Amino acid sequence: MKLKSLFICQTCGYSSPKWMGRCPDCNGWNTIAEEIVNAAPAARSRDSDVTPFILDEIQYEKGERLLTGIGEFDRVLGGGIVPGSVVLIGGDPGIGKSTLLLQVAEKITGLTRSVLYISGEESPSQIKLRSERLHISSKGLYIASETSVDEIMIHLQKSAYDALIVDSIQTMFTAGISSAPGSVSQVRETASILMSYAKKNGIPVFIVGHVTKDGTIAGPRVLEHIVDTVLYFEGDRGHPYRILRSVKNRFGSTHEIGVFEMREGGLEEVANPSSLFLSERTAGSAGSVVVSSIEGSRPILTEIQALVSSSPFGIPKRGAIGVDYNRLLLLVGVLDKRVGIHIQGQDIFVNVVGGLELNEPAIDLSIIAALTSSFREIPIDPATVVFGEVGLGGEVRGVTSADIRIKEASKLGFKRCIIPERNATQISTNAVEVIGVSTVKSAIDAMFS
Repeated sequence: MKLKSLFICQTCGYSSPKWMGRCPDCNGWNTIAEEIVNAAPAARSRDSDVTPFILDEIQYEKGERLLTGIGEFDRVLGGGIVPGSVVLIGGDPGIGKSTLLLQVAEKITGLTRSVLYISGEESPSQIKLRSERLHISSKGLYIASETSVDEIMIHLQKSAYDALIVDSIQTMFTAGISSAPGSVSQVRETASILMSYAKKNGIPVFIVGHVTKDGTIAGPRVLEHIVDTVLYFEGDRGHPYRILRSVKNRFGSTHEIGVFEMREGGLEEVANPSSLFLSERTAGSAGSVVVSSIEGSRPILTEIQALVSSSPFGIPKRGAIGVDYNRLLLLVGVLDKRVGIHIQGQDIFVNVVGGLELNEPAIDLSIIAALTSSFREIPIDPATVVFGEVGLGGEVRGVTSADIRIKEASKLGFKRCIIPERNATQISTNAVEVIGVSTVKSAIDAMFS
């Protein structure tokens, strides 16, 4: 076998015959590393046994999903585990990925099934210590410390398992590739071997992936294209809450989230995250407002806080946690130009309580409400919920699923909702007072009248 040396970017997979300090494809610095690859092209068969089918004539069996009993986990997967699916879970070190999968494995084995847990980073004794802390005990959970995918395939051929967990893909390697574990070639090839096994045998495979400094899963982007589902496990080290977010799912809704709370005995699901995020809210505080946001198919009520204060420096500071920074700058400009509230020269900080990341445009009006409340030092009625998209002209645009948002607010005892006028004309309810607004100025008048 003829080998040659290539320099491959460990972030995007770009290859070059020579080393470069900066990748020309993803613009990453010092991401290109040397790898030894096979110079001979793969043999191609001229004859193919694959016959195209007419779409209407294709027959399939609708398989039943495997419910783990962890409601938040099943929700994010779209209603349970699909047989033969490959699920990639990424997250910061120590956030709880291994803990979550160990708890999922226990639930699966509780259904008289067997699970093989492969760890390339921990020994069986270390996993045993963690399982005792989590009070996990199962006769159907098999633990092995292995980094060779070839050896893992031998284990799987000897015994039949109902699920496979690999922690993590960056520690795995195959003898067919000469590069080091964690390299682009190894990650791509080992993931392909695991996917092939899952599809051929109908066994669900869970893969743990490391993340880079910017929060994305390490390795080539092709890794996310290979798998069926990509989940991100997020959370702030200062908060006990953890968010399991779906960013790709071939068998369910994307952008679905599951909420967990990290406790001494492991992760516990939070059935009603809205009440959790609002549990420590201080009523009558200026700069605080409640927003109803949609995450996947679920409405979540949470608190947005803003702080507007005089700047001691020539250049005012801006800070945004949980909301898009550029969106904040846009809304500050709308307040200054369209409403006449001049806060451009002030220090401005916005925070979403609980460590949530809110990216939908429906939170625009609530950010403006919090900024105005903090600037004027006038609190917003604590029984009020605000949501709506704001345009550059100062208009308030309609949002999706307004009825679901209002129903969740009513369930938690809120009495008034300030929403876009377009949505207000389509909603009839006596549970809460619905106030429709068409401009930012009229919304502010309604909040502080």
